[in-house]
Amino acid sequence: MSNIPFQTIDWTTIKKTEHTGESGMAWWQTLQFSGLRVRVVEYSKGYLADHWCEKGHIVHCLEGAFVSELKNGESFQLSKGMTYIVSDDLSSHRSVSENGVKLLIIDGDFLKNQPSENI
Repeated sequence: MSNIPFQTIDWTTIKKTEHTGESGMAWWQTLQFSGLRVRVVEYSKGYLADHWCEKGHIVHCLEGAFVSELKNGESFQLSKGMTYIVSDDLSSHRSVSENGVKLLIIDGDFLKNQPSENI
């Protein structure tokens, strides 16, 4: 990952891209750096992700609420001010939003699954 100089981000100037879910829509505003992606993501009412994701993320709920479903059957309700963190390849997860939600999502090389060292 390269060094990132100090900068501010005016998210109102970042173009939104549309991503269709199994149901509903997602809108992403994305900043891509070497080895790091930072996004503000909004899910519409009735959103269900169209795939199970294996990627690591730091997901912080800015507005609204959503459920993070795990393929193993667990689910976690997150609302404004809550965050989840997971490394790559440690869960199959997908997002569900009944009433819409706005998230800050950060992912990148720093979340690659590292083998545990025996101490």
